[in-house]
Amino acid sequence: MTTTPDIQVKPGEQPPLAAGTWRISPAQSHASFAARMAGRTVRGLLPLTGEVQITDPIDGSTARLTATTSAVSTGSAVLDRVLAGPAFLDARAYPEISFRSDLLVWVPTGWRAVGYLRVKNAEHELACQFGVHLGDAQPGGAPRLVITSTWVIDSTWVTSQRIPGLGRRIAMTCSFHLEPDR
Repeated sequence: MTTTPDIQVKPGEQPPLAAGTWRISPAQSHASFAARMAGRTVRGLLPLTGEVQITDPIDGSTARLTATTSAVSTGSAVLDRVLAGPAFLDARAYPEISFRSDLLVWVPTGWRAVGYLRVKNAEHELACQFGVHLGDAQPGGAPRLVITSTWVIDSTWVTSQRIPGLGRRIAMTCSFHLEPDR
């Protein structure tokens, strides 16, 4: 059994989610994506901010995540400008992508969140599965919770233009560290 100041976890168990407000640590949190484009896979990152409100009972909990579209990073400055430009994310007109959950549940196969992803001022229903893991403890405090979720979005949510070779599915993984909001 692992023991920390506030959380006890047996091997193979999910850490309990303590009631309260948790903020997302931007320095350690991001959404990563992979999309097929012109016969190759393009990978990138968007930094995340936001907060999670855990309630008791858990099904009243909410999460709000935000990514800044102009901060897209693929490792190529040219590709970053294209993705942040008007043909894709259109960062000038739509500076953020956001997710807000409406439902958080534990099912036999793990945690699920259901909510809405807002891309370019349009909301899309989205369900994702996620895992909760213990991160490093803060000096003199409780450990951080690390949430990792997986989603698949439709590329038409990002661009309405027909782009030859752009796959319809964009796989995303969000990884964020939660810290108690004191």
